[in-house]
Amino acid sequence: MQCDRLWRGGRLATFAQDRGGGLIEDGALAATDGRIVFVGARAQLPAQLRPTEEFDLEGRLVTPGLIDCHTHLIFAGDRSHEFELRLAGADYQALAQANGGIRATVRATRSASETELVDLAGRRLRYLLDEGVTSIEIKSGYGLDLDTELRMLRAARRLGREQRVAVITTLLAAHAVPPEQDRTAYLDLIIEQIIPRAAAEHLADAVDGYCEGIAFSAAELRRVYACARSHGLPIKVHADQLSDSGGAALAAEFEALSADHLEWSSREGIEAMGRAGTVAVLLPGAFFNLRERRAPPIQALREAGVRMAVATDCNPGTSPLLSLLTAMNMAAVQFGLTVEEAIAGVTREAAHALGRQEQVGTLTVGKQADLAIWNVERAAELIYWVGRNPLHQRLWRGQ
Repeated sequence: MQCDRLWRGGRLATFAQDRGGGLIEDGALAATDGRIVFVGARAQLPAQLRPTEEFDLEGRLVTPGLIDCHTHLIFAGDRSHEFELRLAGADYQALAQANGGIRATVRATRSASETELVDLAGRRLRYLLDEGVTSIEIKSGYGLDLDTELRMLRAARRLGREQRVAVITTLLAAHAVPPEQDRTAYLDLIIEQIIPRAAAEHLADAVDGYCEGIAFSAAELRRVYACARSHGLPIKVHADQLSDSGGAALAAEFEALSADHLEWSSREGIEAMGRAGTVAVLLPGAFFNLRERRAPPIQALREAGVRMAVATDCNPGTSPLLSLLTAMNMAAVQFGLTVEEAIAGVTREAAHALGRQEQVGTLTVGKQADLAIWNVERAAELIYWVGRNPLHQRLWRGQ
């Protein structure tokens, strides 16, 4: 059997099972047309396998390519001045209500062209690619009008075409109420125009909403999600970040792909997520930057059987984080994830959070050959170091 590429002599952390890293010592992996055709011990390689190219991994650790499953990478402007204000004691919610926060980024993003947005996001994306990221979710949400929301989604799609990375897009028009519009009228705009256009033009892979006192209520988001469902788009929820706003329960109600943040989620909401199969996306960058003290209920998530993903939440206001490796360290140190949970959180579980578990997230025959090859002795080193990037090579679809 002919194959394009064969890698031998590595330690393969397959994450193929729901528990554990699935480590294969002295492993081998083969790929054809960008997909894995063999993964296992080198001693089990089929004799008839004939690679066009062959590589010696020299004992390096191989994981699935990393997946950043929650980012706001497309935006214009800068909010470092707000960072200074928060350091001096200003409250994030007060800044948001005083025409800062999300609204400040909206003003800058509305004035940027698609090309400018692609260029700005491309510079940020490079940091993540250099750490082994092969798939990334990018949200809209800094337009809050029809034209800019669609422009952001087009920019994200274009970024995926121009870079060697899979970009998954999420429509987050229900991020905040624009200052120039009544909230009911804006919700009508989302439901009557923005979602239908994004769906018709195949610009969005999912629909998200910010369920919080400074954004939208669960009742308001039910209208948004019902519309998304009618257009065949799956659901995601910014849930219970600053208060118990019923976001986890809302996510479960709509069988959402994920509920993200979850610092204030109730046990009842968590248990509902477990029954619905909704993934918890942990965002330690925002927790760190907002100096929050209430961590997500990790033990309750474990007990309810909820999958836990980890992401950067890269955004200009609350998580200016461009390192998924650092997010893994934060999730372990701040939230108490184990090494295996943290790595699974940016591979297998992140794939589930995006509904891409059949394509990526594990080293499994039939999946895309998205690989990260590391210069480490132990998997824990990926999380232990802060500021060190041990990536040896990033492979997207076998290249």
